Amino acid sequence: MSAIRPNRDQFVALMGAPDDGPVVMLNLVKYKERADDGNGSGGDAYRRYGDQAVQMVEARGGKVLWAGQAEQVLIGNPSEDWDAVFVVQYPSRAAFVEMVTTPEYEKAHEHREAGLERTTLLACRPMLDRFTEGKAG
Repeated sequence: MSAIRPNRDQFVALMGAPDDGPVVMLNLVKYKERADDGNGSGGDAYRRYGDQAVQMVEARGGKVLWAGQAEQVLIGNPSEDWDAVFVVQYPSRAAFVEMVTTPEYEKAHEHREAGLERTTLLACRPMLDRFTEGKAG
């Protein structure tokens, strides 16, 4: 497995985690200078993946909550910079797993593999505490 895909243990842990509501995926991506498929930059290849992936996400009741260009490492190792950040919500972990295990997704993922130098994907769930209820401070 490459660093662009979860390893078996990571995927098993995702499938075994509580699935009692939405899951938000925080994607940090670093593009290759040139796409492995020879078709433009790494960013171009990732956009080809993204165009297809967004349709698959939305078909399962999910949505892109936010996307942006990463500009600066404020805290952390500056040599581990990122090009873009994407925040994507799925109605459940099961919806995410179902999507990424389809032949349609596997075909789109070829563009992701061709375009990414590295990535970090964090599965997140809402915290029901003082921060989300507006009681911070």
